[in-house]
Amino acid sequence: MNDNASGFAAAAQPIAAQSVIRTDTAGLADGLVKLTVGGQEVPVYYARPAGQDKRPVMIVVSEIFGLHEHIADVARRFAKQGYLALAPDFFVRQGDPSILPDMATIMAQIIRKVPDAQVMGDIDACMAWAADNGGDVDRLGVNGFCWGGRMTWLYAAHNPRVKAAVAWYGKLVADPNPPRQPRHPIDVAPTLTVPVLGLYGAKDAGIPLATVERMTAALGTGPSDSAIVVYPDAGHAFHADYRPSYNAKDARDGFARALAWFREHGAG
Repeated sequence: MNDNASGFAAAAQPIAAQSVIRTDTAGLADGLVKLTVGGQEVPVYYARPAGQDKRPVMIVVSEIFGLHEHIADVARRFAKQGYLALAPDFFVRQGDPSILPDMATIMAQIIRKVPDAQVMGDIDACMAWAADNGGDVDRLGVNGFCWGGRMTWLYAAHNPRVKAAVAWYGKLVADPNPPRQPRHPIDVAPTLTVPVLGLYGAKDAGIPLATVERMTAALGTGPSDSAIVVYPDAGHAFHADYRPSYNAKDARDGFARALAWFREHGAG
């Protein structure tokens, strides 16, 4: 995790301190482990109920800011719900987004250089570690935000062992697809078998409603029990309680829907 004073990414400053949610570690065991994936050490933050094994597993996939305080807090929120939650540092090979000054720099220097296949392999490694460390990978869930929302859709297509997934405002289409990112959610929707819940904001300037409608239609042609909820008053990053984009009402509703979705589909 990054070393800045607040624990949040520099590009996310100034932090909306009045709305930041801080989840304590009472009753939890948490820490940082390093998994070796393709010869690379990948730091992974974990949180789980203390002293309990065979817990359902939740992979928390970050936004472009990487493994910073908000993502660790989300992992603790899932741990409080009974999960072994794992949040990998997906960008360790490309750099540290938490120290970069703005989103454009993060996109140019890190995000566009991250191959989708690398992310899939890192989540695979987390799943394997969880299986060896008290997790029940037959109850595997994936939850991702923004960049991580897109990856959540893709991982659900990559690994049919996922019981359920929730993608928060992840990009759905790209034209053309970059070489390192050859597929987008719209491409996998017709063959997706894992149930994915998409949570989107109608006022998200970066994800037009027309693309959400295209994704909904594409899902309707496939076999998965997937669904998309659009919040009329929400913009992008409406779950990010540390940013001005936070919409407390819709964030609370979305998280409650996510928990219910995971439990309904056997990942809880």
